[in-house]
Amino acid sequence: MAGSTLDESVTAFLKNHASNDAFEETDPVKASQKLFPEIAYTDTEKAELSQWLITASHVGSNTEDAAKAAERLSTLNTHLSSRTTLLGAKPSVADIALYQHLASVVSKWSAEERTGEQGYHHIVRHIDFVQNSPLFGLKLDEKVHIDADNVVFKIKPIDAKAEKERKKKEKEAAAAGAVASGATPTTLTGDQGAEGKKSKKDKVKDKAQAAGDAVASTVVGKPGAPEGAPTKKKEKKEKQPKPQKAAPVEKPLSPSLIDLRVGHILKATTHPNADSLYVSTIACGDPPGTDNTSEFEGQVVRTVCSGLNGLIPLEEMQNRKIVTVCNLKPVTMRGVKSCAMVLAASPRVAEGEDSHKGPVELVNPPADSKAGDRVYFEGWEGEPEGVLNPKKKVWETIQPGFTTTDALEVGFDVEAVPQLSGEGAEKKTGVGKLKTAAGLCSVSTLKGATVR
Repeated sequence: MAGSTLDESVTAFLKNHASNDAFEETDPVKASQKLFPEIAYTDTEKAELSQWLITASHVGSNTEDAAKAAERLSTLNTHLSSRTTLLGAKPSVADIALYQHLASVVSKWSAEERTGEQGYHHIVRHIDFVQNSPLFGLKLDEKVHIDADNVVFKIKPIDAKAEKERKKKEKEAAAAGAVASGATPTTLTGDQGAEGKKSKKDKVKDKAQAAGDAVASTVVGKPGAPEGAPTKKKEKKEKQPKPQKAAPVEKPLSPSLIDLRVGHILKATTHPNADSLYVSTIACGDPPGTDNTSEFEGQVVRTVCSGLNGLIPLEEMQNRKIVTVCNLKPVTMRGVKSCAMVLAASPRVAEGEDSHKGPVELVNPPADSKAGDRVYFEGWEGEPEGVLNPKKKVWETIQPGFTTTDALEVGFDVEAVPQLSGEGAEKKTGVGKLKTAAGLCSVSTLKGATVR
């Protein structure tokens, strides 16, 4: 398969199982853009995309040497250990190509090969994600059977900082080993190689000779000042100012800066130190090793405090899908670190009235959505910030536009945010509906409510 085109097997798979007529494109970037029109790929990602298509064609090949195939699978599994998709977080046709080539292979793996101590946990997770996520929307007659409860060996989430430190120490150790063995650039080839074979005594002699030659050159080659004459002080070179680093490009204000995702509450309890708070354990689709996450029952989760005790029964907080805000700076609430926020609707109140008296209803994502699915407002698509800067008050500025409609849909009313709506003849109006790839987000009964 050429690096810049889709092979026939992938094209046929897209025709039978994917949407958007992506099979009509042989260029992987164009096919990806047709499948995921809201995603923008950088030049680096476009190059990676082509390389992953080549890897996908080899990794599932029956003609590969067993040792080589195992090495490829191991490398792929390590790559996916800290990524949701092959490109990191962005879906592409390469993920589908990998599924097409590996699905039949994974379906034959034993439980030990899938989830044993040396098993390919992350490949199995990726296969399950691609075949079931509405993000890819594959129409499959048969799927790889994956039993989430049959885990032979539970792996610990990767600590990104520890992994970085480990690689740094490995490099330092390798460099120290090279120095200890005398493997310097002067021991490589030609005359330099001969230099490396000299004895320690010869090297010392050569250094002394070089020093003598240097002294002689200053005496004979360059006439100095008469003896006793005052010497000139060397002029100090002016220090050149260091070039200023270019300031990072600031994204324009938009609801898309807020990282909204589908969350799955795995359990919720009352806060041990606050009567008004619940403490929820929520899966938000984070890859292993993400900051401010932990592991619960084999899933990467966030701990979230919400002021819903007394407003929503605790039993309604168990094992349900909600919408979470995932890029607010974590805050510690009465001794418990909260690493996200649960979106809920409540009636609008006049200034001075209690805004937390209720009633309150959680925002419901579409029934078919899964933890980690991206949630966004129509007309306001874009990449969210990693972590919102509290000083810039992005959440505080945008949130007043979050509302519910008469049809009980959640939306963003641009007129409620003057910084975005503008004034006069060019003033923007309208409500962009909150949605995922699977459909619209809604509330149960509250019309014209505020959502926060």
